[in-house]
Amino acid sequence: MKTLYKTIETAFEKFSFAATRVLGNSITFLLALLLVARYFTDDKVYTKPRHQIIMDVIFSITFLSIFIIQKSVNRFSAALHLKMNELVASQDNASNRIINVEEKTEEEIRDLAKHYTKIAENVKGSGSMQSSQSIEHVIEEVKKNVEKEK
Repeated sequence: MKTLYKTIETAFEKFSFAATRVLGNSITFLLALLLVARYFTDDKVYTKPRHQIIMDVIFSITFLSIFIIQKSVNRFSAALHLKMNELVASQDNASNRIINVEEKTEEEIRDLAKHYTKIAENVKGSGSMQSSQSIEHVIEEVKKNVEKEK
């Protein structure tokens, strides 16, 4: 059952990644614009009542806005990830494991989050909010604890 869930989750992640890329693509927007233009060139559209035409126009604007907004979100997200990658890469004590973390699976992200929770607990336990730890330190600590238990 767990492997089925993992398979479905992995497939959905791939699908959502692809859908995000497609919906934010300029060519997809142009195709949608052509579709809307084709719809409004049909003579049957203008035989409808005025309120129906207004609703169609509003729907078309909303439909096209999805592609514009997704393009903007993709661009903003890519820029933000690049900035974060640069900050991580420029720090000596920072872990390079989180560079391009946006490309990891949800399970890998949850695993990393557990390690960062452990770092937060260690910092909280030490009482010093100025101390610095890397994720590698925590992972080594966990490995040592596992080896001791064996």
